[in-house]
Amino acid sequence: MPINEEQRIQMQAEQEQIRQNIRHIKHHILVLSGKGGVGKSSIAVNLAVWLSMQGKEVGLLDVDIHGPSVPKLLNLEDSKPKGGRDIIEPILFGDRLKVMSVGFLIQNEDSALICRGPMKHNIIKQFVSEVSWGDLDYLIVDCPPGTGDEPLSIVQLLGQADGAVVVTTPQQLAITDVRKCMTFCNQLNLPILGIIENMHGFVCPHCNQRTDIFEGDGGRQMAKDFNVPFLGSIPIDPNMVPAADLGKPFIYYSSQSLTAQALSSAFEPLLQSNKNNGNIEKEQNKMRIAIPLTEGRLSQHFGHCRQFAVVDVDSDSKSIRNKELLDPPVHEPGVLPKWLSGIQVNLVIAGGMGQRAQQLFEQSGVSVLVGAPSESPEEIVEAYLNGTLVAGENVCDH
Repeated sequence: MPINEEQRIQMQAEQEQIRQNIRHIKHHILVLSGKGGVGKSSIAVNLAVWLSMQGKEVGLLDVDIHGPSVPKLLNLEDSKPKGGRDIIEPILFGDRLKVMSVGFLIQNEDSALICRGPMKHNIIKQFVSEVSWGDLDYLIVDCPPGTGDEPLSIVQLLGQADGAVVVTTPQQLAITDVRKCMTFCNQLNLPILGIIENMHGFVCPHCNQRTDIFEGDGGRQMAKDFNVPFLGSIPIDPNMVPAADLGKPFIYYSSQSLTAQALSSAFEPLLQSNKNNGNIEKEQNKMRIAIPLTEGRLSQHFGHCRQFAVVDVDSDSKSIRNKELLDPPVHEPGVLPKWLSGIQVNLVIAGGMGQRAQQLFEQSGVSVLVGAPSESPEEIVEAYLNGTLVAGENVCDH
């Protein structure tokens, strides 16, 4: 549905509020996984605590709306945030770690938060725009499993994240789902900072000998397949379970263990990467989006369009910088991906596109988002930048 002027003004005001609230956060890192039960929240918590141990000012945002784990993992279950109008004070853990989770807002640990996508988006938007994060070196975001509303909302609301740490376990069952998470990152132009393979082997607490429990080396192989860094393998330590139940971050309270040392080794490249790039202006704030058109609106059949809207946007300010209408070359297999890549397009938003065409775009370094509605290019791009673009089914999935 087209938005009216009043709605447009309100959206611009919300964008500015978000920009102002997070302008003093230097780095944003998302912790993702396409599979539940891989220890993703434990990785996110230990990463945030480890960064604070390095003298960094850190925020930890838990956007798992239906299963928030962070309060339990930090023994903050009885904490309640304070604040006034349009301001929420995060919960402090130690001197350098600020924490926010929907778990702080529900009545008790048995309460269920029942809500659909728009309400989830509004909750996450409130965490980004109204929590008093202040000056932070890092904001670590613990996302729920999968590629649904919560990770999509936080990626679009933050606008410009450093990237994602993807967590898996070695076995093929987990790898199959986590690969979908990798594709999710690529489609949203979210850099993958690296893969952590959790639960790789078991460390005996008596003799310190390591024994493999799950077969396979899937995390390392997946990193090769997607050409991203492999950050390391983390062995199981039986002491991690009681530490988590007691809310004692393992990397702090058991820092000399083999597992804690493996965690530190996996986290170190993230810190070094940002040290090396901290003073370099990111080019990813400049994005070029291509939208296939029929009669001025998005074409539901990508291969049949006779014109493209090519839109230049600034993803930091979430604004459209320029739009031009271009006629594509003759449609032949592989031509459009090369053409759009050659004019510096890095995202195609389409209604429908076949799997083979999507693969060709991926090979050309162009991400693809399918299932978009038949609206004007401006409406689609603005919805994408604001995190309100609702993608339906791929109408041309062959």
